Amino acid sequence: MTKYKIQVSSKFKNQLKKLSQKDKKLTKKVVDILASGEKLDKKYLDHKLKNDFKDYRECHIKPDLLLVYRYFDDKLLLYLYQIGSHSEIF
Repeated sequence: MTKYKIQVSSKFKNQLKKLSQKDKKLTKKVVDILASGEKLDKKYLDHKLKNDFKDYRECHIKPDLLLVYRYFDDKLLLYLYQIGSHSEIF
């Protein structure tokens, strides 16, 4: 069951359109886990970001396919900010 409502940025929507169907399926799997409030498996290398992105987290869907997201616990909201390669995001 979904614990968090999902909201996506316009940047995320545009980046998602560019992904292959296979990568979209992998992304959905990870987002479903995050939306349920469960912790990701260690293979996703989920971690907090620093500096300007200190309120965000990043996980690796694939070695060079990153998802940048944020939880708003007070609103039970999962905000998907960006998805793409490391060079595309940073």
